[in-house]
Amino acid sequence: MVDLHWNKAFALEQTAGDEELLEELLTLFKESSAGDYHQLQLGVAQGDAAAVMRAAHSLKGAAASLGIEGIRQLALEMEADGRNNSVEVARGKLAAMGELLEQLHQL
Repeated sequence: MVDLHWNKAFALEQTAGDEELLEELLTLFKESSAGDYHQLQLGVAQGDAAAVMRAAHSLKGAAASLGIEGIRQLALEMEADGRNNSVEVARGKLAAMGELLEQLHQL
């Protein structure tokens, strides 16, 4: 099992302590991550490294801004592999990303 490693204190710093804003940002990330994950799945299925790279980049940025290290790190690995014209890391870790995104929805 993989872990989100969410640094809520960091996320609150990013919102100047505004819990309501943090909840809104989390909701937006939960919504957008579904589309990014779908794009990851398609990219892997089609062997499209550029699509994997774009989707992973989007996930990485959103996760980083919210202090969600587990998703950020995994997306970073997928993005780097995509930049090398490969989908193998994404293929091997797609299920782990799915688990992390499921955990995200529990926040």
